[in-house]
Amino acid sequence: QVYKGLDIITNKVSPQEQRLCRHHMISFVDPLVSDYTVVDFRDKAVALISYIFARDKIPIVVGGTNYYIESLLWKVLINTKEKGSAAGGRGTDRKVELEQLDGAELHRRLSQVDPEMAARVHRHDKLNVARSLQVFEETGIPHSKILHQQQGEEGGGPLGGPLKYPHSCILWLHAEQAGRSLQGEAQRPQLSWGGLRSPTVLKQMALTPSLVLFSRQDYQHGIFQSIGFKEFHEYLISEGNCSPETSALLLQKGIQALKQATKKYARRQNKWVRNRFLRRESSAPDSPPL
Repeated sequence: QVYKGLDIITNKVSPQEQRLCRHHMISFVDPLVSDYTVVDFRDKAVALISYIFARDKIPIVVGGTNYYIESLLWKVLINTKEKGSAAGGRGTDRKVELEQLDGAELHRRLSQVDPEMAARVHRHDKLNVARSLQVFEETGIPHSKILHQQQGEEGGGPLGGPLKYPHSCILWLHAEQAGRSLQGEAQRPQLSWGGLRSPTVLKQMALTPSLVLFSRQDYQHGIFQSIGFKEFHEYLISEGNCSPETSALLLQKGIQALKQATKKYARRQNKWVRNRFLRRESSAPDSPPL
């Protein structure tokens, strides 16, 4: 939701709802920016949280992107961006470079410099393998060692470093699987009148109108990794180049892929909540008290 555009697919708060109370961190990043990271999000959001606290108000973090929420609640991130910039502007670009290598080669390199992390990360998980290698290259310290240092800090625990805000109140809106499936079906009409319009607009916002550029977009970075966009890749690049029947089939294929991706993402969200808040000792130092 930090990216401009894709308002329906990302389920952004409507302009009418935004007028009811002040909202932050919505629609301020160019959708073609591919190197916006969770570290950028955290730094901007933490400053806003401090500003809200300074006015004797209570900041409310709302969302479902748990990795981003986690970055605000705990000391869990390793910031190599500043070090990379100081060393010639590499930063996130180095991670992208590493991701271009063969997965087996990446995992072999990680095994040499950080065997503990290599044992924890699957060899086919190129994104996380590349991230661990990037951390080692830019800090000189194995990723696993830095994580152990965070966990060993006062208030830290097995899942990460200490809480940033010890008096946090966590509210989890839970829905049974059957209810979530019905909700997904109810949202299906949005695909026809609004959801698909958003990726089409985004495609037109590209630096060049060429569909060749669009067809080569990196779906692992930036706005293009959003659920609800990459699932319609074949449908969008075939627009005007195939029969109406084929186009309709590709549209239905995209809809089914969207549903599957949404359900998979929901399962990951629930697993995160269970591991972070429910399946733990009540006295866990690095989680808010139950």
